[in-house]
Amino acid sequence: MTNSNEIFVYNEIGKLKSVLLHCPGEEIENIVPDYLRRLLFDEIAYLKQARKEHNQFADLLREEGVEVLYLTELMAEILENKEVRNNFLEEFMEEGRVGTDGIRDAIREFFAPMTSLDMIRKCISGIRTGELSHIKPKSLGDMVRNPYPFYLDPIPNLYFQRDPFASMGQGITLNVMYSDTRNRETLFAKYLFDYHPRFKNIERWYNRDKSHPIEGGDELILSEKVVAIGISERTDAVAIEKVAKNLFNSNETFDTVLAFDIPKTRAYMHLDTVFTMVDYDKFTIYPGIESPLDVYSITKGKEGLSISYEADQLSSILKKYLHLPAVDLIRCGNGDIIAAGREQWSDGSNTLAVSPGKVICYDRNYVTNEALRKRGIEVLEFQSYELSRGRGGPRCMSMPLAREKI
Repeated sequence: MTNSNEIFVYNEIGKLKSVLLHCPGEEIENIVPDYLRRLLFDEIAYLKQARKEHNQFADLLREEGVEVLYLTELMAEILENKEVRNNFLEEFMEEGRVGTDGIRDAIREFFAPMTSLDMIRKCISGIRTGELSHIKPKSLGDMVRNPYPFYLDPIPNLYFQRDPFASMGQGITLNVMYSDTRNRETLFAKYLFDYHPRFKNIERWYNRDKSHPIEGGDELILSEKVVAIGISERTDAVAIEKVAKNLFNSNETFDTVLAFDIPKTRAYMHLDTVFTMVDYDKFTIYPGIESPLDVYSITKGKEGLSISYEADQLSSILKKYLHLPAVDLIRCGNGDIIAAGREQWSDGSNTLAVSPGKVICYDRNYVTNEALRKRGIEVLEFQSYELSRGRGGPRCMSMPLAREKI
C-alpha cells in the first residue's frame, strides 16, 4: 500500500488504515447563548456526554483496526521545538485578532509555564478575560472596557476534523474556511504539515493563503480517477477549479473532478451532509437535493480545463464516471419526507465507511440506518445525543490519512 509516513487516500470506502480526530474539550463549555451564531453552533452541548460519545466513535474505529491519531497530541509533539512554539503562538494571536501589545504580552506570559499539550488544549478552548489578571496597559485598546468575555475565542468546531484540510491521493488541500470563526483551525493543519516528521513534504493541491474558500466536507474521493467537490455555502467554484488544475498538472491518477452544485443553506452546508459513498455502487443521499442538483465535469483540456454540464440524472452520471453497471442511491429517511428532514438535520446521510459496505453512523438516525441494512450495508452505531448538536456526523468528525486501494 504505502508507508506510514504518507497521505494515501484514493477512495471513500477502501479499508480505513489511519484517521485524524479531535476529542471535544473545554472549548465546548465556552459556548454561551449570546455567541452561538458567532461560533457557528445552534445549541449548547454537554461536554461530559459529548466526550463519552466521541470515545465510543474512536473505539469503533480501533475495533476495525484503524490507527486513531489525535490532533492535540501531534501538535504537542511539534511544539516541543521552542522556535516553532513561539512562531505558532504569534500566528495564532494574529489570526485570533488579539489587537493590543498589552494583551499579547499577557498571553505570552500566560502560556510560558505550560507544557506543549496544555498550551495547545488552551489555544483550542479559548482564553476568558478573567484568566488574564495582569495586563499592563500599553494602548487605548488595553484601557477601554470591553464586555466581550474572551481574549481568544474558543474553537468548538475543531472536532469536525474533516474540514480544515482534505486528504486527496498522496497530497492534501490545506483549506480556506468560509467563516473567519473557523479559519484558525487550518493553522493547526499548516503546522502539522510544515513541521511534523510524519507529514512533512506532502503535496498541497490548495493552500490556506488563497482567497476563495473550500472545506473538506465538500471533498469526496470517489475513485482513483474521480474526485467530487460540492459547490456549497462553504466552497467556491473558483477554489474547485484551482484544485482541479493542480491535480491535473501533477503525477496523480485523478482525471475528473465532478462539481456538485448544491443548495447554499446551513442545512446543506457541505456535500457530505447530503451525499456519501457507502459501497462500490451504493451511496446515501438526501432526497431534497436530487431535483435541484446540477453536476459539472471538469477534465484536462488542450488549453486549461474543459468544463461541461452533465445533463443527466445523478445515478447515470455516477455510472458513467465510475464505470458501474448500476448505482443504488439509498435515500435518507428511506425516502419518507418527514423522516428524511429529521434525520438529515442530524446527519443521517453523513456516513463514514471503514471498508466497502461497512459504515459508522449515529444511532439516532434509525430509519436511514435500517434502510442501509436492507440494502446490504453493515452499520456500526454509536450514541449521538450531544455530538450531533454541532451539526456534523461521523464523516465530518474524521479525516482519513490512509486507506487501502480498491
